Amino acid sequence: MVRTVRNRVLATAVFAAMLVSVPKPAHAASKEIIQLQTQVQQLLDMVQRLQSTMDTRFGVLQNLAQETADQAKQMGATVNDLQKKINAENEGVNGKVDTVSGQVQSLNDSVDELKSRMAKLTRSIEDMQAQMQNVQAQPAPGAGGPNAGPPAAPGGQTGGAPAMNQTPPLQETFQSGLRDFNAGNYQVAAGEFQDVLHYYPLDDLAGSAQFYMGEIAYQQKRYDDAISAYNNVLEGFSGNAKAPAAQLHKGLALLAQNKRDAGIHELRALIQRHPRTPEAASARSKLNGMGVKITATK
Repeated sequence: MVRTVRNRVLATAVFAAMLVSVPKPAHAASKEIIQLQTQVQQLLDMVQRLQSTMDTRFGVLQNLAQETADQAKQMGATVNDLQKKINAENEGVNGKVDTVSGQVQSLNDSVDELKSRMAKLTRSIEDMQAQMQNVQAQPAPGAGGPNAGPPAAPGGQTGGAPAMNQTPPLQETFQSGLRDFNAGNYQVAAGEFQDVLHYYPLDDLAGSAQFYMGEIAYQQKRYDDAISAYNNVLEGFSGNAKAPAAQLHKGLALLAQNKRDAGIHELRALIQRHPRTPEAASARSKLNGMGVKITATK
């Protein structure tokens, strides 16, 4: 637009100059011509002043535009530097969060392992106490007199000591309970799993038997009993392969009881503690279906 105005002004000035330079006959020199020449000269002066003013202002505008461009460039560089710093800080924070999460995971695993060992030690002490009580409760030999022999059995035969209860084999008992559970014979399966828990309380299969006790209660909708059994797995057998499933089903049992917050907390804890297990994937699907954020709360 400035160039257009300038071109028009220059064209006017050129036209005026040509008009002034037109040769005039001597007899035509009149007052009107002199006035016209005077006006043309004034117009030329005005054009020159306008040209000077426009050049000055145009120079100012150019300087302002250059300064604005320089400032925009500096601001862009500053924003880029700031963005780089923010990205670097975010990466550092994410790295620290990952490190802390790993440390928390290790701490949780250590605590679970310690709980498992304490639970096994407690069971061992209880078993020893029970055995001591049984030994103390048995009658002393020869209670009928110093020379008295063993009591006579019917038919004149001497009665021997009562036969000891035979301990059922571990693997066979557990597998039998598993077959009965899969067949839906829950009462029989519960008795067999109870035998595993009673005779082999410290074996890893006892943790699996405890899990299936919870599964039986869950299938029968005895959710309180199921949660109690799952807790026994998580507290006494945290390293057992069934621990993630126990925590998942504990969360589902809580949700079945309309204990929404407790169930969500349990599913989030499962995702945090066992993030790469199929049970964690099921927990994520369940929470997504409920419209709940996956991020686990500390």
